[in-house]
Amino acid sequence: MSEINHNLEELIGSVDADARIVEGKQFTEITVQPENLISLATFLKDNPMTCFDFLACLSGVDYGEDLGVVYHIRSTRDNRTVVVKTRIPDRKDPVIESVTRIWPGAEYHEREVFDLFGIKFANHPDLRRFFLERSSGYPLRKDYTDDINIVTK
Repeated sequence: MSEINHNLEELIGSVDADARIVEGKQFTEITVQPENLISLATFLKDNPMTCFDFLACLSGVDYGEDLGVVYHIRSTRDNRTVVVKTRIPDRKDPVIESVTRIWPGAEYHEREVFDLFGIKFANHPDLRRFFLERSSGYPLRKDYTDDINIVTK
């Protein structure tokens, strides 16, 4: 692990001792429990040593047993990206805190993930379906079925 990533690991450990940090193929990956996401995200954005001030991407993931959210965040000052991952164990009613107060650009990303995966973002300023207003399911979930439009053999 590089010296920069070692320092990042120490900084993150001071905020969330349970966070897991690994060097991924392309980016440093930080896995955090959902209840610790907001404190870690706030720290990563506001701390002058990290300054991750731009949310580049927010994606939903269906891991099968649980759902997850993946955040690609950048430091525009340092031209550096890290990935923050979290998993939500409750598939029936998945809820995680919104990061829109930290990165306002997350508003549409979170709406898209809600629409396609059914993950609710608590305290989102306008959480409603984005594309599928009349749909009752979440088409990017692995357990989604559509007997009319999906052809199976």
